[in-house]
Formats: sequence, structure tokens, C-alpha cells
Amino acid sequence: MSDEITIIGGGLAGCEAAYQIARRGCKVSLFEMKPKRFSPAHSLDTLSELVCSNSLKSNSLENASGLLKEEMRILGSLIIKAAEATQVPAGQTLAVDRVAFSNFITDRLKEIGVNIIRQEVTSLPEGRPLIIATGPLTSDAFADCIKALVGSESLNFYDAVAPIVYKESINMDKAFKASRYNKGGDDYINCPFTKEEYERFYSELIAADKVRLHEFEDMASFESCMPIEVMAQRGPKTLLFGPMRPVGLDDPRTGIRPHAVVQLRRENREDTLYNIVGFQTRLTFPEQKRIFRMIPGLENAEFARLGKLHRNSYIDSPRLLTNSQQLRAEPRIFFAGQITGVEGYCESSVSGLLAGINAARILKGKAAVCPPNTTITGALMNHISDEPRKRFEPMNANMGLLPPLKGKDRREQQARKALEDLKAWAIDCLETGNEI
Repeated sequence: MSDEITIIGGGLAGCEAAYQIARRGCKVSLFEMKPKRFSPAHSLDTLSELVCSNSLKSNSLENASGLLKEEMRILGSLIIKAAEATQVPAGQTLAVDRVAFSNFITDRLKEIGVNIIRQEVTSLPEGRPLIIATGPLTSDAFADCIKALVGSESLNFYDAVAPIVYKESINMDKAFKASRYNKGGDDYINCPFTKEEYERFYSELIAADKVRLHEFEDMASFESCMPIEVMAQRGPKTLLFGPMRPVGLDDPRTGIRPHAVVQLRRENREDTLYNIVGFQTRLTFPEQKRIFRMIPGLENAEFARLGKLHRNSYIDSPRLLTNSQQLRAEPRIFFAGQITGVEGYCESSVSGLLAGINAARILKGKAAVCPPNTTITGALMNHISDEPRKRFEPMNANMGLLPPLKGKDRREQQARKALEDLKAWAIDCLETGNEI
């Protein structure tokens, strides 16, 4: 056992773990390969770079995402502190300025004494405790180390990134500002389609050239982040019940609900960039420009970033991990973040939060802990560590993971119980809150 904790990976999970360890008075070294080497999806030199979206989803306690964030607030999450400090308007959604968010986290870890080592790790460090938080884009060299450690091949799926357009290139004579059902102001820009416009767009989308599949022959699209063109192949009405659904978005100029709508979400504080919501894609770059400019209001769109496909890897956590995120075969090694099979920014962050708490406890000779499964945090950790399944796939936080309750207000009951139980757990297991 070392006198410090080593973390591999400077993404959301690794940074959250480092923060939780340092604030508990333990020494921690965090290895991050940027800027000496970048993954296919990263470009910033700083830590905790957001890739797929700048949104951490809803703040509402009526859904699992909002409940998870409230649990993270109770536990003193660095990621939530950073998000709230760098927030941009997005209705009821917690969206951030990506660059400011990443800078906030990097600066805070330096301030509290985390030893940040800019170096790619290509072999398993000897020091224990060890937290592996290399994320879905683990380098090939370290992926081989993980395979040797767990004794089997990692599981893979592929994730697609949505394009970003410059606000000044959006035609506001066709688009309009509004949030769905007028909840949260007019933070979204909406591009409305007539039936004829939608049919032309759909026809071109399903016939478009895509990235050649020879590099991705084992691609298994994860449902919550499916490329728009893959979703469209399921039928002409699929998009109308998915990312292009028009419900709650009547055009204020006509008072009529469009046949379909594409929403654009503010990407930065300066209000200059907008993300095409739900339009993750593996179309070729020329086809993206051609087809997405068929969206009413985007006929002259200039793209700050085009969509692209990148590899995501995760381990068979139900077979390998405990609910405290320890490797069953070596409890002084922890896994954290998307590599465990949690899906989503906050899910990855809370995974790192719990791994950090437990690594610090192990270093101090204490037992590892996990919140009760009546909390979203505990339910998610229990889900990914439950008995082995024939096929394990990544999972977002959702209310279906919580024990069922009866009544029309069951979600309110679940949320209330989750927060009560988490606070009680923190008092009992984290020494009357001294650790939070």
C-alpha cells in the first residue's frame, strides 16, 4: 500500500475522484496524456473536456438526471460546482461553456494540491490504491493493460458527436426561439419543417454517404446516442418521435405546430455557437454540410465543428466490479467513469466521486461503501455491478433503477426518499458529514 493514490485519466471521473481524495487530506497523482497525445475526439489541453455535448441534462427533480445532480451536490461534487460556475442559458437544462468548465476544474485541482502528471500511461502502475478512469477513449496501449488485468477483451461500442454551427449563420427569418412548452424561456433556436420539407430532408438523409464501415465493423450503436442517419433507417416517422419531434413547439409567427423541428442549443457563454440537438452522426463531412443545410434556417450554416464517430470502450463490470467500484480480484484497484459502463457526464462523474471516496477510505484502513439502492447513485452502482448478464450494455441514470413505489406521485416519492436516504447514509458512513 502506497502513501498516495494514483489516478489514470483526467476526464470527468478522474478529476472528480482526485478532488474527493485531496479534500480528504490524502496525496493524489493524476496522470493525463494530453497535450502530449490526444484522442480522436479531444482538442483542449485542459482537464475534463466535454466532447459529445455541453449539456449535463435537466436540473428538474422530476427525472433521474436532476435527482442525480442533487445527490452530487449533497456529496460536494467538483463537476457540479464547475457546471454551476460556468453555466449558459438552456432552459431547465444545466448547460455549460465547455472551455470555461474545463479551465475551472483544472485550476481547482491545482489549487488543492493534486499532482497532475502530463504523461501517457502504457503499463499498470505498481502503487495502490489505483483508480483507472481512462474513459471510453482509452489509448490502445493502456487498453492492452486493462485486457491483461481483467483477463478478457473489453467490450466496445461507438459514439457519435453532433455538429455545432455559428449563431450568426442561422437564418432567424425562418427559425424561432422557444423552449418546449415554453418552459425555461427562449433559450433554444428552433428550425421548423413543413411536411414536404421534412420528406425531402428524410430522403436525402437515408441515402447519404457515411463513414466507411471497414474501421467499425463491430459497431453496436448505443440507443441513447445513436447517429441520426441510423435512427432514420428505422422508418420515416422515427425522427418525428425522436430528436425532430415538434410537440410543445408551436411557431409563434403562425401559432401552428410544424410538421417537424430541429432544435439548436446554446453552446457557450458568448452565445455564438449552437449545437444541433440529437444530431450525432457518422455522415461524411461533405454530406453533413449538404444535408444539414437543408434544415430550414441552416441553408447558409457555417460549422464550427462537424459530427464524427469515435470508439467507446467499457469493461464487463457486472462480472468484474463490486458496487464500490473495486475490482473483485484486486480490491485496491478501482475503475471509474464510462469505462465501467455508466453512460453520461453526471453518471461518469458520480462514479469517479464514489471511487475517490472509497480509495481514500481504503488508504486510511476503512471499509469501502456505496449509497443505498434507493438513491440514484447507489442504484446505478448496483446496476453495473449486479450479477453477470449475457450482454452488458451501458446505462444512464433513470428512475426505473429505483425500487418501485405506488401512487400517482411515485416519482416525487422516489426523489424524496432518495435524498433523505443519501443524507442519512452520508451521516452514517461518511462520519457525520466530515468527509463531505
